[in-house]
Amino acid sequence: MNPQLKEILERLANWPKEDQEELALFALEIEVRRHGSYQASADELYALDMALEAVANGQIATDEEVTKLVSKFFKP
Repeated sequence: MNPQLKEILERLANWPKEDQEELALFALEIEVRRHGSYQASADELYALDMALEAVANGQIATDEEVTKLVSKFFKP
């Protein structure tokens, strides 16, 4: 194992949960790129089903709602 990676992995336990989850997503992206497939979890599949159902029922955010939400997180 790469020494730098080993050092980082030892410090991960002290990272906030959100940062650990973000790193896990990056690692999954790399794994998918290397192996060409990704198996979604039951929770992810359920979330996708709920999102598709909401869209099918017309529950779609307006452009104004999206702009307002995005502006909360990405300020110029």
